[in-house]
Amino acid sequence: MIKIEHLKKEYPNVTPLKDVSVEIHDGDVISVIGPSGTGKSTLLRCINQLEKPTAGKIWVDGVEITAPRCDINKVRQKMGMVFQSFNLFGHKTVIENIMMAPMDLLGKSKQEAYDEGMRLLRTVGLAEKALNYPDELSGGQKQRIAIARTLAMDPDVILLDEPTSALDPTMVGEVQAVIRDLAKTGKTMMIVTHEMNFARAISNRVFYMDEGGIYEDGTPEQVFDHPLRENTRRFVRRLKVLELNIESRDYDFLGMAGEISQYCNKSQIPPKLESRIQLAFEEIVQTLLIPVLEHPRIKAVIEYSEAEECASLTVRYGGPRFDPVQSGDELALAVLSGMTDRIVFAWTENGELKNEIKMYLTPEGSRKQERGNKL
Repeated sequence: MIKIEHLKKEYPNVTPLKDVSVEIHDGDVISVIGPSGTGKSTLLRCINQLEKPTAGKIWVDGVEITAPRCDINKVRQKMGMVFQSFNLFGHKTVIENIMMAPMDLLGKSKQEAYDEGMRLLRTVGLAEKALNYPDELSGGQKQRIAIARTLAMDPDVILLDEPTSALDPTMVGEVQAVIRDLAKTGKTMMIVTHEMNFARAISNRVFYMDEGGIYEDGTPEQVFDHPLRENTRRFVRRLKVLELNIESRDYDFLGMAGEISQYCNKSQIPPKLESRIQLAFEEIVQTLLIPVLEHPRIKAVIEYSEAEECASLTVRYGGPRFDPVQSGDELALAVLSGMTDRIVFAWTENGELKNEIKMYLTPEGSRKQERGNKL
């Protein structure tokens, strides 16, 4: 078991890990996901002490590996690391790359190391490449060799740092297949990956990293289908988000329209859908809400899903209960109805902005409306 308490890692200009505390159980297969720069690789490198933590403690099977007198080389013999850049020795053959560490660190004989190396090469489907040199292999083959080399030390824990990110897309599948088989062996594994379908299929736990730590920890079903926290939801759905705040009747409407246009351009939103977003914002805010709200406090959130190629506009506002769908301007509602897939109004007793109306937009749109109450 790996136990981490209040782990922190800071560099001169950035602190990727601010406070990480978690337990990793024997046999866990954990996919580590999240935006770039959120400390995913740093976490793995701290666990095997390739990076010295700024603060905090790490235990592996009851041994504090962050203690000053810990023999980290001995700990690493049971903790394998697979890098995205392979790190094979170019002047040695494939089988020599695999035999080196068992002979040097475990004291195995040349014959023992050779026999085990060939067995592992057969496991990853590359026995015929035993006498080749790394520069004679494809990227996918190199990574499979790197995995075999890691397995040659018979580690209890295997850390894989974006093992397919450096590969041509045609080679990703062959490496993933090896890792899938490896996950069935009962070894503890942590895999940093940007491949969401792979993470869902291989793991029993998923760490979503953000805001300097493990932002959400759950099963693949929970994290991908029912995320508990907002940043996780936005990430797994590949959402591009724009938030706009209005606190006066005299807000800069043209300036906000420009912000929306810039956001749509940056998010590569189709022009037809951008037009619908702009028009929906104008009708709901400018036509339906501003005229009736005595002291406007409005928050508009636009979300665009790359995966689904659709958008939503959520508008929350203060004041007494007011459902524009029921009591708003008929012409504005007709315009909204014609370009939205759904319009949903909700009211909540909690918070300052108790009214919420959400519109779902696609490039084509449809003419369905829906009203509901939020408890």
